[in-house]
Amino acid sequence: MKKTESNEKAGLLKAQMDAERIECLETVAAKLRERVKELTCLYGISQVVSDPDRSFEQKLMQVLMLLPPAWQFPASTYARIVIDGDTFQSPNFQEGKHKQYAEISAMDKNRGMVEIHSAEEGFSSQKNPFLEEEQSLLNNIAGQVALMIERRESEETKSELQEHLVRAARLSEIGRLAAGVAHELNEPLNTILGFAQLVQKTQGLPDTAKEDLKKITDASLQARSIIRELLIFARQSPHCVTAINLNRIVEDELGLLESMGLKSAVEVRRILDPNVPEIVADKSQILQILSNLVVNAIQAMPDGGILTIRTSFDSSDVSLAVEDTGIGMDEDVKDNLFVPFYTTKDVDQGTGLGLAVVHGIVTSHGGRIAVESESGQGSRFIITLPRKPDTIREASKGNDGTG
Repeated sequence: MKKTESNEKAGLLKAQMDAERIECLETVAAKLRERVKELTCLYGISQVVSDPDRSFEQKLMQVLMLLPPAWQFPASTYARIVIDGDTFQSPNFQEGKHKQYAEISAMDKNRGMVEIHSAEEGFSSQKNPFLEEEQSLLNNIAGQVALMIERRESEETKSELQEHLVRAARLSEIGRLAAGVAHELNEPLNTILGFAQLVQKTQGLPDTAKEDLKKITDASLQARSIIRELLIFARQSPHCVTAINLNRIVEDELGLLESMGLKSAVEVRRILDPNVPEIVADKSQILQILSNLVVNAIQAMPDGGILTIRTSFDSSDVSLAVEDTGIGMDEDVKDNLFVPFYTTKDVDQGTGLGLAVVHGIVTSHGGRIAVESESGQGSRFIITLPRKPDTIREASKGNDGTG
């Protein structure tokens, strides 16, 4: 009797142990399946990220498709990625009662987040349908998306730099060609002008001859002006540099600028920083920059508009911005802005040298020029020139508290 009871207890114990062992194996198998799903997801994402034939948006959508199958309840799991305010969602996206997310941090800046929503029924608000490992997976995915953003922006920066280098090289070649042509034309042109002016002093010339000589003189003077502008563009025009204040340049020209604007129904606004420091530059050439930019801006507003002139500065530079509310420019026009003789105006309205000259002056002064424009949205030209050296030292002393 006792032996039978002992055998029954042993059998029950063995059955219990077998059940526990099976349960343990099932738990391990379930965890293993989850890890396989996670690894499959990460592998798929690595393949998507490295695909050069997909756009950034296409990659994000592919990543979203890979996320729900990696979670515990894929049928009721939905994914969403938000980057810089733009939202990307998995198909038939639904917001669930339960959500987990991971922030996307790229270039030391929070750019958005990756979200997982669960619409699984049977979980109370206190219970969580997500596994701890799934949060780790989500953090990893957010890191992969951040790398995608950084790679995209790095490629864009590289592309922009290459375009700037190509444009600079092209302008340099054009500059050398322009300088050579200008020097070759300058001497015979001066000879023509000199003889025409000499003949004009001859007594008893017929009126028709006087008119013809005046036409020759005017055309020669115009050609000489173009040659001077070509030399400025090619940075072969001598400077007469002094310490000048951009605000004073604007104020000195303001009367002329406002009268030009009034004729075209253009309102001229000034936003001048009263503390703007001096620069070392050729005053006549800085006036030429302002004049060319203002004339272009007014011509870009045939039906009137607002012309705004701003000055500002930072620790090393002084900036002059001229912006209009005119017709704007497309990418093709922007790409050719500073090429000599390139113009979108009628033949009798400009030579196409104005902005080429501006570029030459700015570059010869060690400055930079930036253009912001879209078709129908107006244009903004920002000229940045180095501050006068002693004003930089003074600013540095003030910042250090040693002044």
